[in-house]
Amino acid sequence: MRLYIGNLPYKATEAELEGWFSQAGIAVDSVNVVRDRFSGEARGFGFAEIANEQEAARAISACNGKQFMGRWRPVGAPAQVAAGGRIAVPGETAETRGASATERERQCR
Repeated sequence: MRLYIGNLPYKATEAELEGWFSQAGIAVDSVNVVRDRFSGEARGFGFAEIANEQEAARAISACNGKQFMGRWRPVGAPAQVAAGGRIAVPGETAETRGASATERERQCR
């Protein structure tokens, strides 16, 4: 199953993202940070491939809404994004949507 990972810092690498999944106890088959074809700079999102659907579901529940390099990560199936849906981050409300990490932490206390 292919998982969408959004809101990536532009300096994020595949190795760092794979390590983030590994810390959560998730084994990924591959990780791809999408880059601009001309400049080579990251575009702020990527994908992870996980062969087992149960492991992919576990990855979504374990990693969605968690911080990576100081930013909150939405993690989910690409179909949610392609269908125009937005991947909800656990604990997110209309007031916190789009807020920075520090603003969210302050609002969650």
